[in-house]
Amino acid sequence: MDNETISIDHLITVVKKGGRVKTGVDIYNKSGVLLLEQDIMVSSATVLENIKKNGVNTLAIIPGNQGGLWDETGKPIVIETHPRAQGTSVPTLDAGPEIEIKLREITHLRKEATANYQKARGNISKVLGDIKKTGGQFDYTLVEDTVSDLLKFMTENENGFSYLTKEIFSYDNYLHNHSVNVCTIGTAIISRFNKRFSESVNEFLASGVNVDASFRYYQPEELVDISAGYFLHDIGKVLVPDNILNKKGRLTQDEFDVVRRHSYEKGLEILEKNKINNRFIRNIIMYHHSVLYDNEMNCYPDEKAPEGLPAYVKVCKLADIYDAMTSKRSYKDAFNPINVVTEIFRKYARKDNLLQFILYSFVKSIGIYPTGSVVMLENGQYAYILDSIGPLVLPFTDTEGKTLDQRQAALDLGGEGAIKVDSERSLLHPMESFEILPPYLKALSMPA
Repeated sequence: MDNETISIDHLITVVKKGGRVKTGVDIYNKSGVLLLEQDIMVSSATVLENIKKNGVNTLAIIPGNQGGLWDETGKPIVIETHPRAQGTSVPTLDAGPEIEIKLREITHLRKEATANYQKARGNISKVLGDIKKTGGQFDYTLVEDTVSDLLKFMTENENGFSYLTKEIFSYDNYLHNHSVNVCTIGTAIISRFNKRFSESVNEFLASGVNVDASFRYYQPEELVDISAGYFLHDIGKVLVPDNILNKKGRLTQDEFDVVRRHSYEKGLEILEKNKINNRFIRNIIMYHHSVLYDNEMNCYPDEKAPEGLPAYVKVCKLADIYDAMTSKRSYKDAFNPINVVTEIFRKYARKDNLLQFILYSFVKSIGIYPTGSVVMLENGQYAYILDSIGPLVLPFTDTEGKTLDQRQAALDLGGEGAIKVDSERSLLHPMESFEILPPYLKALSMPA
């Protein structure tokens, strides 16, 4: 085979299953520090994870220098090339052992994620129901239990957020789903922001760029509080009349004023009734609709300038906007996630250094193509997203939309000249395309 570049995440997956990899070329970080010698046979995922922490997301494998990839039985994993447009080629993973490993990994993570998501929805349903019944009282231990599980899952599985992507629920339960979605989205973003904090600040300082005072690192116990704030960010809406909250037509100014008070008035009332004095939770509930840049319209309350708004609150606002735009409501259909990510980035990019880095964490965490979704490629084929990084996709139809009998090689669409996803087509949840999925992908799409 020719020299190939492979996602380090896939190599980690292979090695965790007992496989081995040798690059055949020395691997360096951006500073020129040697991370891995060319003749080292890697059989520990920790080695690859440390390389990834140094900012290396792909590894070259040079067969001519004895480089290669082997599965747990010692059998070479063939890395082929697949025709691209304009006569170029795209790295692929063959339809054999490594695809099987990836599909098993997806199945396992999906089941674990589904259990976490369902538990979170059950807990938020209890919390919001109790608030409505009592006028404000709820059991905060349910919140702590929920966010601890979500944080653990996403910490142990860096791409774990992809598997927590919301399912299609009825919009009657929108507030329940929205609370869980903003919690998972926001937690993924702030976790990535936190991981990259030190190196980014060092880069800014080295280049003489001013660092915002709110650009800070969050301790593990603070991340739990922040995640709890995301879970509870909209609790004040429970005290907003349903006929206003779910109104299909345009809100009157008086109705809009009632809705606005869910954050800085109703939400704070509920915190006080439950004697919750945590500043992270309070700031998130009160300010998640505040301005992110000077003169941003339709924001409230207006007592905080953008530079005075903590990073974790800015994250909540982006998560809130993204989920609201990509969710079905009684008065609107969901927007295409690809277009939503692009729209949010264009609106908030290049405002200030802190917000720019939060946007970077937002895009990297959300991933335009969540694992487990179905996309149409520009050549007319449907493809299943195996990994949002790249993305790595598994085509399963021909260009006419007919399901292929034989499993295809997976394509990495991240390279220059690769066939692209048709961005004009909406992402599909596998259940929406169930009839055309081949049997081995239908199994992944059935309820866990």
